[in-house]
Amino acid sequence: MSLKGKKQSFRILRGDSENSSMEDFEIELDEGMVVLDCVHRIQHEQQADLAVRWNCKAGKCGSCSAEINGKPKLMCMTRMNDVVAETPENIPIEIRPMKSFPLIKDLVTDVSWNYEIAQKIKPINGPDEKNWEFNQMEADRVQHFRECIECFLCSNTCHVLRDHDLFDNFAGPRNLVRLAQFEMHPLDKEDRIPEIKKDFGVEYCNITRCCTEVCPAGINITDDAIIPLKERVVDRYYDPIKMIWRKITGRK
Repeated sequence: MSLKGKKQSFRILRGDSENSSMEDFEIELDEGMVVLDCVHRIQHEQQADLAVRWNCKAGKCGSCSAEINGKPKLMCMTRMNDVVAETPENIPIEIRPMKSFPLIKDLVTDVSWNYEIAQKIKPINGPDEKNWEFNQMEADRVQHFRECIECFLCSNTCHVLRDHDLFDNFAGPRNLVRLAQFEMHPLDKEDRIPEIKKDFGVEYCNITRCCTEVCPAGINITDDAIIPLKERVVDRYYDPIKMIWRKITGRK
């Protein structure tokens, strides 16, 4: 279906944390447009002060996260062909900011909480000499986590944060990925299991896999990061045989 010349209506959130509402716009579409193109056209032609965060427009920086017709996505990677096809005729396409984070203005939210939590995570603690060597399989296991672009769609979708507001108790999927990246490094010697249980609240996650479903980088957050961290907490605090073994050997 060609979109060139088609008139399309949008409903976009305008305002700040104290006063916001949905406003209607209509633009003419061009072939090959993504949602971010449409927002930029609205900026250029109708609302120059419409606030939107973006940078690379290539799905690599994670800046343009939003909720499009209620679905958390990157605006730069969401094709208008797909959005128009799934939107009922004569119904405007809705674009909202990420719900889980404080609204700054229009489509821009304050995601600084994610970085504040990241600062509390103990970094890699490996050998003093930096000529670290390990096999390719071990490298691939942690490299997978480094593909995260920090769009924070996973944390925005997570019901522990989105619905229950447990920002003081739970680190969120993105930072659990960071913890898994460090914990699974083959030469890391740091013990983070007590913090993963107590401070970062991995036990709050009940494996809905919603974070994995929205990850634009294709990281299997639930199975590759969160579940292995949960298993390590279980081994440390809830497995009676291993608890006895640790008391006998004096090992963690």
